Amino acid sequence: MLRDLSGDTSLMSLNTATVREQWDLKEIINGCVRHKIGGISPWRDQVSAIGLDETAKRIEDAGLRVTGLCRGGMFPAADAAGRQANIDDNRRAIDEAVTIGADCLVLVVGGLPGGSKDLADARGQVFDGISAVLDHARSNHMPLAIEPLHPMYAADRACVNTLRQALDMCDGLGAGIGVAVDVYHVWWDPDLEAGIARAGANSQLLAYHVCDWLVETKDLLLDRGMMGDGVIDLKGIRTWVEAAGYDSLCEVEIFSAANWWKRDPDDVLKTCVTRHQTVV
Repeated sequence: MLRDLSGDTSLMSLNTATVREQWDLKEIINGCVRHKIGGISPWRDQVSAIGLDETAKRIEDAGLRVTGLCRGGMFPAADAAGRQANIDDNRRAIDEAVTIGADCLVLVVGGLPGGSKDLADARGQVFDGISAVLDHARSNHMPLAIEPLHPMYAADRACVNTLRQALDMCDGLGAGIGVAVDVYHVWWDPDLEAGIARAGANSQLLAYHVCDWLVETKDLLLDRGMMGDGVIDLKGIRTWVEAAGYDSLCEVEIFSAANWWKRDPDDVLKTCVTRHQTVV
């Protein structure tokens, strides 16, 4: 049986990308409080803009749960120096996630290095990069969450594109790592239900993100739909997620340059809350 989300805004988290064009992080935190949203998932550039310690204090004072920090990853590079720089940046991201009390650090793992067409090598670099930072994450009790991205992003953003790929990588890496399931990226996968069940059985289901897929998508990155405006079976996927044992917050993450980023942010949050309670 699905959890009853009606009337309970505490079960929703806001990924700050949803209103990043209208508000800075201070304003987003205040907006979450006004709309009684229970959690938040900030992006590192927004945290940097107001300072790490101030971010941590403001979130704590607001009583918000931090469902994740966006993002680590982007491991592949054309040379050893670039790969090491990416590893160092991920260690910093782990420290930042610890400071703000995040449930996990979300990894968008990266795509092909410049000039390369070798996906297998890129995936190997991802595995090696995560291996290089995993002990640091474990020692700081910060879970890492691989987020598989839709195959349209394989070249530039993430060469891990299915939940099965991500889970196979997790199994090879061992403890301290799991997955973030974002419906925008995985809703189409015929093996999705089995993958979610597998992640739950192995305690690897660390985060759950929602939005919607618009049939008339105008931009593959910046035209995500509000929940209920597209074709994703949101309640069906949540059934699988909760059956797998996931009982944490559901994170709303919408990139929408031509629509939601142009609207009054308080109206955007009102709509997010309503749709979370009715169609998610």
